[in-house]
Amino acid sequence: MSNEKIKILLTGDFCPINRIEDLALKGDYKSIFNDFIDVFKDNDLNIVDLECPLTKSESARPKTGPHQKAHPECIKILTKANIHLAVMANNHIMDYDAKGALDTLELCNANDINTVGIGLSQEHTRQPFSSIIKNKRIAILNFADNEFLSTPDGTLNCNPLNPVQCFYDIKTARQNHDYLIVILHAGNEFYELPSPRTKKLFRYIIDIGADVIISHHTHAFSGYEIYRSKPIFYGLGNFIYDWPGKINSPWNKGYVARLQISDKTEFELIPLKQSNEKPGVFHLDAEETEAFLKEINRLNMIIEDNRQLEAEFQKYCDSVFPMYDAFIEPYFGKHITALRKRGLFPKLLSRRKRLLLLNITRCESHRDVLLRLLKRYE
Repeated sequence: MSNEKIKILLTGDFCPINRIEDLALKGDYKSIFNDFIDVFKDNDLNIVDLECPLTKSESARPKTGPHQKAHPECIKILTKANIHLAVMANNHIMDYDAKGALDTLELCNANDINTVGIGLSQEHTRQPFSSIIKNKRIAILNFADNEFLSTPDGTLNCNPLNPVQCFYDIKTARQNHDYLIVILHAGNEFYELPSPRTKKLFRYIIDIGADVIISHHTHAFSGYEIYRSKPIFYGLGNFIYDWPGKINSPWNKGYVARLQISDKTEFELIPLKQSNEKPGVFHLDAEETEAFLKEINRLNMIIEDNRQLEAEFQKYCDSVFPMYDAFIEPYFGKHITALRKRGLFPKLLSRRKRLLLLNITRCESHRDVLLRLLKRYE
């Protein structure tokens, strides 16, 4: 087995919409990558989280939250960066149903970009990306939190983050490969830390065979820890994701991780800023880099301390409780929510009803039935 270092670069969320899509349609890739294009050079494997379908389909599926898609021409953004693998288990790739996802798979195939985390059958979906690089067998598995991961007709599926399924898939991949990367699309959006449950889950995934864990989805970068000599990155943040009104915020910051694999795993973090006043992705200057490193250290210290991590997650929960409280009320909308905050609209769920909801969502057997019932409305 070769001891020559294998370089693998991984990015966070890539969604080429709005100004980025406009630049792609003009063929102006220089204004998308700017000075950041250098990070994609001289790597053995470049990996991106493709966060939306590249399609002209108009058949948006029923779901909550925004529907995302970009013009098929945006595939050239990935080819310009020499992307080898698109991970596709996420909560937006199915936004335009089977048609949108199939269009994206065909585009990737036509442009020699491999995919993982999505498939025409559950068996296909669970297969790792596998490659021999410098005489080392590398496997990559991709899972996502259970948010709108399959089409209503079951044509396509993304790979759900199920601990039992993870166990078997990781064990199988481990038997046939020298090195295993697990990429997860998971976490609480806009929260910069893992929940205590997430930390336990990710450590469990290391315990059963992963060599490194990469996570994205939260749109805010997080810290990392070294657990049993193996790195866990709890959130890379956005890579390229232009959103109106998001300027100089956590949304516009992130990093890519470059793994250097030999007989051990070394890594470097390359911080970035993206889609502020100017669209596209850029390196940080010296002052910005210093601030980034201080923030990473702060996050790492919290992740290391379970008490602090619990306290921070409780603060986050306290901040979003009003939103979740509005979600479970029978009547929902921005005007009713505003009235309810002012005490001008009553809560319609009794304490007894809330206890019932707690029971049927907390109890696994009740939740099995509840999910099948609610799935009828997809």
